[in-house]
Amino acid sequence: MNNSHASFDAYMKFFAGSRGDGAPTVLETQHSLSLHFDPLATQSFMSRRDPDRLVLGYTRTMMGFLLLQPAPVRISMIGLGGGSLAKYCYRHLVDSKVVAVEIDPAVIALRDRFHIPPDDERFEVICTDGAEYVKEVDARPDVILVDGFVAHGMPAQLGSADFYAACHARLSDNGVLVANFVENDPDIPYYLQDVRQLFGKSVSIALAEESCNYTLFAWKGATRFPSRETLLERANALASIHPLNLRSAARRLKQGERLASDFAFRQNWAVGDTSKSNGH
Repeated sequence: MNNSHASFDAYMKFFAGSRGDGAPTVLETQHSLSLHFDPLATQSFMSRRDPDRLVLGYTRTMMGFLLLQPAPVRISMIGLGGGSLAKYCYRHLVDSKVVAVEIDPAVIALRDRFHIPPDDERFEVICTDGAEYVKEVDARPDVILVDGFVAHGMPAQLGSADFYAACHARLSDNGVLVANFVENDPDIPYYLQDVRQLFGKSVSIALAEESCNYTLFAWKGATRFPSRETLLERANALASIHPLNLRSAARRLKQGERLASDFAFRQNWAVGDTSKSNGH
């Protein structure tokens, strides 16, 4: 059987066996592993040949925080999934402590299959509610990455004004908040409003690389983001260290800055009604 037939058979078996109950499941082919909560949505993707490579474009865009915080001492991740971001940061940011917070023990139980490293002095996985963790932990991370999803989408507590306020308070003085949103989330304009109230003009939101997801950047370090030219210079300087398309991330960050400051953004968004569905 050739590779294409083997992969097709793996997909068919996966779809046929899907329980549809939102439990995390793994699709395995000869060349990859992917994590799913339902058959039509991919939560994480891993190349067998290079398990630490960031395959999905939105994960590469989220690493754009390096343009603002190139040498973080501590990184907090809300949502582990298949560990793509966690593995990348652990491998390439050797002076950083990485803490991944995951609410679902069934997801954590898959860590060996996705080559997520064991806990050590630089890496830790904690099973708890990420929103509560940000409020209660004493450490002050330089970066908070929010990529927490369950079967029905992003949990409401990870899109609340209280959560963003806790992130802002917890971040170091030069800290960066990065969040991943699916494009059809009708509450994105409201998340944006809450974040802008806290971070001011240092907020950006734009489509991620090769993805329909949106990436939010919010920087606590200054009243405005660096210029496009400065960000591109930083991307060029980091290119030899990080196998990422940081030039693309730099352009998206600046484009998203303009979008975030446009008051027409909310009116142009396809929001179903005028009330915030997550209770704010």
